[in-house]
Amino acid sequence: MGEEPVKQSRLGPRGRVVVMAGAAAVVLGALAVAALDRPSDSGSGARSVAVTEPQATVTDTTEAAEPPVETARPVPTWEGPTVPPIDTALARGVASAPVTIVEFGDFKCANCGRFAREIEPELRRRYIDTGVVRLFWRDFPALGRESKRAAIAGRAAARQGKFWPFHDALYADQSGGLGEEKLRSVAARVGLDVAAFDADRRDPALRKAVEQDFAFGAQLGMPGTPAFLINGKFFFGAQPLAAFVEQIEKARDE
Repeated sequence: MGEEPVKQSRLGPRGRVVVMAGAAAVVLGALAVAALDRPSDSGSGARSVAVTEPQATVTDTTEAAEPPVETARPVPTWEGPTVPPIDTALARGVASAPVTIVEFGDFKCANCGRFAREIEPELRRRYIDTGVVRLFWRDFPALGRESKRAAIAGRAAARQGKFWPFHDALYADQSGGLGEEKLRSVAARVGLDVAAFDADRRDPALRKAVEQDFAFGAQLGMPGTPAFLINGKFFFGAQPLAAFVEQIEKARDE
């Protein structure tokens, strides 16, 4: 496909400190959008949003009721890099889940594969399938051309409603690289229309979506993959299941 290797943007020391210090709070804005199942249209920079809440009124039969009093209260807003649009085809779990996990992953990353094979299935059984956790995927193809090619292929699979079968199949066997033959073979194996899959992979919109995710992760200061946001709090690396359970239970109680 002739893709150029992904270039990771780097933050200076001061910029990284600012982003990391504020991210735990500001990412909550992005996650709130995710829970609503609609694309984010928030831009960079602070915005003040007000919500009006009419107070309940009681009608008195002897005196005219006073008009409802409207009060405005500030709502937490996103202050940071632009949040890429959300594709719910790249999500697992129900929208009402109290805990949201955003995974920044790379299909060429060995530790991402270990998470997908060993940790995620148990998280699905305990938390995702039971309505406690909703998992969102974000592309962070930091390992070169094959990483980006596979990320675009995942987006093409999502157009046919099969992102997760494609994701699981790629991670099930990470040997042999992620060349054209491997991607098309996996697409056929999970039941994709391969001709449509090939056509979609040439769509510039999919490349743009992958690049937006990557830039977003880089601006947040992601050190590598796998990286996670659990209800807006950073959680890095393919840590053991017990560590994920601890963080999920903590987020659930907050």
